[in-house]
Amino acid sequence: MLMTCAKRIVFSLLACALTLGTASAYAQTTEGVAALVNDEPITTVDVRNRMRLIIASTGMSQIDEGTLVRIQDQAMRGLIDEHLQLQAAAEYEIEVSDEEIANSLLDLADRNSTTVDVIIQDLRDSGVDVSTLRHQLEAEIAWQIIVNGRYGSRIRISEQQIELALERLAASASQPQYRIFEMLFEVTAAGQEEQTVQRVITVMNQLQQGATFPELARQFSDAPSAANGGDIGWITASELQPEVSAIMPQMRQQYQQSGGRGALSNPIEVPGGFMVIALVGARDGTTTLQYDLVQITVPTSAITDTTRPNFERELAADPTCAQAEALAGRISGAIYTPLGSISADAVLPAIRDALQPLDEGENTGVLQSGVGLQALIVCDRAIAGPGVPTRDDLEGQLRGQQLSLLSRRWLRDLRRDSTVEIRN
Repeated sequence: MLMTCAKRIVFSLLACALTLGTASAYAQTTEGVAALVNDEPITTVDVRNRMRLIIASTGMSQIDEGTLVRIQDQAMRGLIDEHLQLQAAAEYEIEVSDEEIANSLLDLADRNSTTVDVIIQDLRDSGVDVSTLRHQLEAEIAWQIIVNGRYGSRIRISEQQIELALERLAASASQPQYRIFEMLFEVTAAGQEEQTVQRVITVMNQLQQGATFPELARQFSDAPSAANGGDIGWITASELQPEVSAIMPQMRQQYQQSGGRGALSNPIEVPGGFMVIALVGARDGTTTLQYDLVQITVPTSAITDTTRPNFERELAADPTCAQAEALAGRISGAIYTPLGSISADAVLPAIRDALQPLDEGENTGVLQSGVGLQALIVCDRAIAGPGVPTRDDLEGQLRGQQLSLLSRRWLRDLRRDSTVEIRN
C-alpha cells in the first residue's frame, strides 16, 4: 500500500515534469541549437538545464570560469550519449513507461536516503527543469533494455568460467576486503586526452571542496557503475585492475588514519583512461576455504625401503576419497583417517600450501611429516563464511560484467558512426 501511494505521488510529479517539459519546448523556439545528433537538436536550454542538474545534484561549490566550461563540456557529452541511446531505443521500438521512470526515481531517492518530494523541490530551488532528470532516467532505462535485448541471449556463462571464478574466490578467501566507489574517465578517441584530464581535474577539485562522490560519479563517470553512484560493493584487491590493486595497501592505511571516515585516491592511469576511487570500508577476510579431506598415514615405525615408491605409485592413479580406504589396505602399516570438513586455516602451513592448488579428487602426493609419510585426498572444496556468493550469484556477476563491457563498446561504436555537430 505504501509503495502504491509512493508511485502515485511520483506519477503526479512526473505529470508536473511533463508540463514543465512543454514549457521548455516553448522556450526552445526562442533558444539556439547547441548541437545536432544525427540531425536531432540539443538546444542551449537543454545544455543549461543539464549544467544546473550537475551542479545541484553533486553539491558543487566555488565554481570558477574554467570549471564552468568543463561542466558545460560534461553536460554536452552526457546529452549526446543520451540522444544516441534513445535513438537506438527508437530503432528497436522501445518505449519507457512512466511507471519505469517512477520506479527509477524512487530508487534514486532511496540511494540518497531522501524522498522524491525533496529531490523535486531541490531541483526547482536550483532552477532545474524537472524534465531534465526525467530525460536522463529515461535514457538509462531504455539503454539497459536494449543492451539486454541485443546481447542478453548471446551471453553464455560456462561451468568452466564459474569454476575459475570460484578458484579466484578461494585464492582470495583470506584477503582483506574493501568497500569501494569508483569513477572511470575514458579517453574516447585519439586527441581527447587533454579533455579527459580536465574532466578529472574538475571532479578532484569538487571532491576536495566537499561535493559528494556518488553524485559526481553519476554525472561524470563512464563506468557502468555510474548509475549506482559508482558503488561496486565489497571486493578484494585481486579483483581490481592491477593499477588500482597496487595502491590498496596505501589506501587502507589512509582509511585507518582517517578513523574510518574514508580515503580518496589520486587519479590512477589505467588502460583507456583514468580512475578515481573512494575507499569507504575495509575489513579482514570474512570467508574461509573449507576442505573435506581423507588422510593416509604410514607411521615412521612401519616405513620400509619399498613404502614410499608403493605409496607414490598408488597416489599417481588419482584415487577418489571412496577408494582411499582400499588404497591404505594395500600399503603395509598405512592408516586411513577421514578428517571430514576442516578449514584451511586449521591445518599446518606446509599442508595448506600443498592443498591450495588442488581440486576435488586430487591429492597432495607423499608428504614427509614428523609422524612419518602422509597424503591427503580432497573430497570437496568450498568457500564458507558470511556473504559467500552462490553459483547463481557468480553467474549473474559474470553476466553483468560481460554486458557492461558490450554496452560500453556499443556506445563507443554509436559515437564513432554517428553525425554529431557541436555549434559554438
